[in-house]
Amino acid sequence: MAYVNTLFNKNFLEYASYVIKDRAIPNIEDGLKPVQRRILHSLLEMDDGKFHKVANVVGHCMKYHPHGDASIYSALVVIANKELLIDKQGNFGNIFTGDVASAARYIECRALPFAKEILYKPEITEYEDSYDGRNKEPVTFPAKIPLLLIHGAEGIAVGMATKILPHNFKEVMEALKLALKGESFQLYPDFPTGGTLDVSDYQDGLGKVLCRAKIDASDPKRIVIRDIPFGTTTESLISSIENAARRNKIKIASISDFTTENVEIEIKLPRGVYTDDLVDALYAFTDCEVSISCNLLVIKDNLPTIVTVTDVINFHAKQLVEILTKELKLEEQQLKDRLHMRALEQIFIEERIYKRIEDQKTSEAVTASVISGFKPFANVIKREVTIEDVERLLKIPIRRISLYDINKAQKEIREIKGRLKQIREHLKNIIDYATSVVDRLIDKGPKDQKRMTILKSFEKVDVREVAARDQKLRYDENTGYIGYSITTGNVLFDVSHYDRILVIRKDCSYSVINVPEKLFIGKGVLHCCLADKEILTETVFSIIYKNVSNNYFYIKRCRIEQFILDKNYELLPEDGKFHKMTTKEDVALRVNYKQKRLIRVTEEDKSISEFLVKGVKAAGTRISNKEIQSVRFIKEK
Repeated sequence: MAYVNTLFNKNFLEYASYVIKDRAIPNIEDGLKPVQRRILHSLLEMDDGKFHKVANVVGHCMKYHPHGDASIYSALVVIANKELLIDKQGNFGNIFTGDVASAARYIECRALPFAKEILYKPEITEYEDSYDGRNKEPVTFPAKIPLLLIHGAEGIAVGMATKILPHNFKEVMEALKLALKGESFQLYPDFPTGGTLDVSDYQDGLGKVLCRAKIDASDPKRIVIRDIPFGTTTESLISSIENAARRNKIKIASISDFTTENVEIEIKLPRGVYTDDLVDALYAFTDCEVSISCNLLVIKDNLPTIVTVTDVINFHAKQLVEILTKELKLEEQQLKDRLHMRALEQIFIEERIYKRIEDQKTSEAVTASVISGFKPFANVIKREVTIEDVERLLKIPIRRISLYDINKAQKEIREIKGRLKQIREHLKNIIDYATSVVDRLIDKGPKDQKRMTILKSFEKVDVREVAARDQKLRYDENTGYIGYSITTGNVLFDVSHYDRILVIRKDCSYSVINVPEKLFIGKGVLHCCLADKEILTETVFSIIYKNVSNNYFYIKRCRIEQFILDKNYELLPEDGKFHKMTTKEDVALRVNYKQKRLIRVTEEDKSISEFLVKGVKAAGTRISNKEIQSVRFIKEK
């Protein structure tokens, strides 16, 4: 058994680690999951400027992806629909309607030049063996922009999940510039489906947002939805509206979908219903308003880590500086090699060093004679001439020697030196250079960079407030049942399915319950009302009871403002016997005293305002020290 437990724990841990690191959670360095990285690597490898059938791209990607082709195809469609890295041709589905893309054999794609610009630099990319050891794939791309925030991500791993909302490309890039300068910034999500967004609880990517559809309610008898909330489609939105209508939450006459490139859902209203009555109900009962929780979980330093939007931008600002420094140093080294070679070629041809090899009979002697020919020019070359240099010089064709243009060669050398000077300046002022690169990337990025989602603060609609009170709540004293489905008894008031009611029984026990369809509460109810905050705050319950221990009458005045749903409470103490109750304020107590020899006044009126309103758990106040024959409520004069 111990062996089985050890084996299970080890295998489960390995499986969980694999799913977290290599499948579901994106890496902070390039913002990509492994399947997305492999797709882009395949497209960049295959890139020849022409479109490739998606089926071919999927087949090529299978060299790197150890799982099924379905995940490659679906991930490629998702990336292509972001319209940032992949150029698409054919039917890639519709993000508004939820229509799926055509089969992989019918659609085509290619990597956009922008993808190459921000991701592809093999010389500074770390590679690892693919799953079968036959190929090399990037561990992560040296990404120059925070794709993680621009694309967004969603994934469920073992014991953890990530939900990263997409952000506006230009806003992310502007934030990156501010981070490079060490200045503060704020970023909020921007959805391709548009809509309006409340970010008051966004918490820098770790909270939640409220997203609403954009509703055109200018016509009093017609509503048009022109944007949909993120995560919904026109099909799912219409379905939620129809379900709400079937459950009598809202009233509509018809609903039609005219969506093509832009969302247009038309709702026509029945007689007696107007747009002002329906808009809040749409937000409350349908997917016209959705709450989206965020969890910015990424792979960082090979571990799953929760970060904030600010952390991601600051990380990429630092990474951009490192990448640009590596690129500049790489280019500097390549230019120095090129300058060295051009200098050797110039001397080799102009000083006719190639003539020295005419009398040599061995390859070693040829090499030695060429190297010795460069010795007088050591201060010009400033680098040791190697055997590899000699090999390259000896491969220069005669035609090129005869047509050698000294002016052209010197111009090229000057250009190389000028570029080297520029690189040194860039390395010296790397932050300014990085900022200029970000500006260049903004210009090369998507053509349409305007914000799609409108930021707006709005309160979440309370369903109890907008629900139509179209049900009759009845109480049948003969059977003891209360509810909106019973047909006998007295109508108490109109309710909705979302209301709560306060019921005070004859024994002065009370409870707050959800409006029942049919519920037995016993024969004899003193009071029943909506458990609405305003109603309960304004209502004072005045109860007269008799203490059976001392036979004195007491009055208790209280409000019922705090309660636990479906819990039973007592208004009277254990030795209290209920006598009368009222919720009116313009009443008085008429007290009749027992006739005794020394009592001259046998009847007295007391204003109810003489008695203080106390807490619901407080005991009552004794009405009089005299023995009372009877007491009742009367209208105050």
